[in-house]
Amino acid sequence: MELKDLKSLIKLVTDTDITEFNMESAVGKIHIKRGPDKEIVYASAPVAAAPAAAPPAPAQTVVAQPPSAAAAEVNSKYEAIPSPIVGTFYRKPSPEADVFCKIGDVVEAGQVLCLVEAMKMFNEIEVEFKCKIVEIVKDDAAPVEYGETLFLVERL
Repeated sequence: MELKDLKSLIKLVTDTDITEFNMESAVGKIHIKRGPDKEIVYASAPVAAAPAAAPPAPAQTVVAQPPSAAAAEVNSKYEAIPSPIVGTFYRKPSPEADVFCKIGDVVEAGQVLCLVEAMKMFNEIEVEFKCKIVEIVKDDAAPVEYGETLFLVERL
């Protein structure tokens, strides 16, 4: 399996609610396991018959790095608004429209802050309380994980 195929498979698994995936074929074995702490991907290919003088090829292992801990280090003065789902973060309802909110905006409870697209479904992320937007952590069209901080806000 080529690296681009492996990356496509990892993206497919992370874009869904699947927590564990196994695949075995003549080409090799793949085991992907996800959890709230980190994602680990193991891939191995069969070892081809090598000349007697050459050592056998080691199994290939790909380990995905866990999400950055920088987003978790939030100033206690501000509250984090996390992503409720895995998907793609959008600040605007369409490419030509204005953003839902900017840094410094005061937003009311129930107001839409952004969209998170998952499997071609656009989910509106609403704020649950009146607050002021202090920081927008994610860039437009960036991938987000479940629980990853999208906004830092100051409750009003």
